[in-house]
Amino acid sequence: MSAPNIRRAVQLLPACATTGIGSLPHTQVELGLQAALALDIPFLPQLPVGKPSELMIPAALEGLPGLAFDEEGLCTVDLAAWHAGRAAFEARLEAAFQSGQFEAFEPSPEACRAWRPFLWEVEARKLAFAKAQLAGPFTVRSVARTTDGQPALDVPGLDEAMYRLSLARSLAMVKALRRAGTTPLFYLDEPGLYALQRTNPRHLIAMQELKLLVVALQREGALVGLHCCGNTDWAALLDVQPDLLSLDVRLSLDAMVEAGAALERFLAAGATLSLGIIPTDLASTYEVGELVDSVEATLKAALPAGFTFAQVVSTVVLTPACGLAMRSVIDAERILEELKVAQRRLRSALSAERPSVDTVNPH
Repeated sequence: MSAPNIRRAVQLLPACATTGIGSLPHTQVELGLQAALALDIPFLPQLPVGKPSELMIPAALEGLPGLAFDEEGLCTVDLAAWHAGRAAFEARLEAAFQSGQFEAFEPSPEACRAWRPFLWEVEARKLAFAKAQLAGPFTVRSVARTTDGQPALDVPGLDEAMYRLSLARSLAMVKALRRAGTTPLFYLDEPGLYALQRTNPRHLIAMQELKLLVVALQREGALVGLHCCGNTDWAALLDVQPDLLSLDVRLSLDAMVEAGAALERFLAAGATLSLGIIPTDLASTYEVGELVDSVEATLKAALPAGFTFAQVVSTVVLTPACGLAMRSVIDAERILEELKVAQRRLRSALSAERPSVDTVNPH
C-alpha cells in the first residue's frame, strides 16, 4: 500500500483501542507475551529486566561495529572499532537496500527475546493489527556517544550509518509483521525529541530524515506512530505526519493542542492520536475517571474548527504514558487494568456524543 492508502486503515482501528508502549517488567517471555496479547492491539513486549541488551538504544543499534553498552543501556561507540568494521557493515546495509531483503536486520533473541514468539502468535491468531516499536533515529543518535563523549549525531559517517541501520531494522520488522498477515502499527520511540531545536540545522535535517523514515514504513503497509513522552515542539512532530502521534496526556496534551494549525493539518490528513492516558510515574496520584474527564474537556475545548470530539476520539488509541519495564509486575498489571477502565469511560463519553459510533467504528 502507498502511504495515502495505508492511512485509511486508521478508520478501521477499534474505538479507543488499548495497546502498550513496549517494555514490560516480566522476566519470562511467556508471561510478557500473555500481558501484551491481552490488549486490543497486541504489542511486542520488550523485556529488559536483567538483560540490558533489550533496552531501547542497545536493541536499536544491535550489530553496529564498535558498540558497547552498560547495565543502564547507555551506549558508546569506539571510533577505532567503528572504522575497522565500517566497510563491511555498510556493504551489508547497501546489499539489503539494493535487494529489498532485510531479514538479517530483524531483532536477534539477544535484542528481543519475544520477537519470534510474537510473530508466531500474530500469525496463529490471525490478528488484524499488531504493534511493534523501535527507538527512533533522532533519539538513538542524540543519546549514543563516542567513547570521548561526542554525540553520534555530530559524527559524519557514523551518524548516517545509524540512520540507515534504523531504517533497515524498521523495514525488517514491518515486513516480517506483514508476512505474518497483520497490519503493523509501528511506533518510533523518540523521547530524545524533548531537546529538538528548530534553530539547530542538524536537528532540522534529522527531522527531515525522520519524515522520510515514516513515509518508507507507510509504503510498506504500516501505520506509523511517533512517540515522545516529554514536551517538545509539537507542531514539528505533527508536521512529520505520522499516522499516530503518541504522547503523555497529563504532561503534554494541553501543550500539543496549542499547536492548532499543525494539529488541524494532522487531523485533516486522516491521522489520529495515541493517548498515554495512565501515568507510569509511581509518584503520581490520580483517579482514572478524572483523567478521562480531563481528556474530554481538553479535546472539546481545543480541537480545531470542523473537528468534533466524537470524530477524533472514535479512532484514538489508548496506552500507558510510557514503558513499564521499570515498574514491578504488580504495578504494571494494575496500570494495564486501569487502561481498560479508562477505555470504558472514554467509550461511554463517546457514545453519549455519538450513539451510532458502535456501528460506524466497531469495537
